[in-house]
Amino acid sequence: MAIDNTNNKVIIFSAPSGSGKTTIIKQLLKSFPEFEFSISATSRQARQGEVHGKDYYFLTKEEFVEKVKADLFLEWEEVYSGICYGTLKSEIDRIWSNGKIVIFDVDVLGGMNIKKYFGDKALSIFVMPPSMEVLEQRLRIRNTETEEAILKRLSRSSLELNHAPKFDLTIINDVLDEAVECAKQNIESFLNINKQ
Repeated sequence: MAIDNTNNKVIIFSAPSGSGKTTIIKQLLKSFPEFEFSISATSRQARQGEVHGKDYYFLTKEEFVEKVKADLFLEWEEVYSGICYGTLKSEIDRIWSNGKIVIFDVDVLGGMNIKKYFGDKALSIFVMPPSMEVLEQRLRIRNTETEEAILKRLSRSSLELNHAPKFDLTIINDVLDEAVECAKQNIESFLNINKQ
């Protein structure tokens, strides 16, 4: 399945965990009704309250592998042993058929792969924490992970930060409103639209 990206543009947000990219995206979705969020596929089990087709497309490991073999993913990665995440090409087609602009919230490697695929039809934005100390504070305030998981995320984050120069734009998320405004202005410029 090929994606027809002749006239369609996409917006990519990537960042280390805890940088605030999802919060920025939620704010942008309120300002840009023409955007639609790309739902990722995963081979992990759904958590309590998660809905198939809303939070993720939940696939078995076998279903995920079959879709990889059939070249149905735009990008995918085995993030943790045995657990894969990816973007289905059909998801992009679904959003474009609704006349919307795709907005991605993906890990750093996924963001670079999507940018490579779409080239100048994509605006790739890297959300940077003000410092590693602030990033660690944000991860701890969430209070959703073990100490071991936090340390793994911090270790991965320091590697991910090295990839920031490969993105079209880096936004330092120190003050949320300023980060959102910066993203908004750059997106408007990229899409050639005037928001009042």
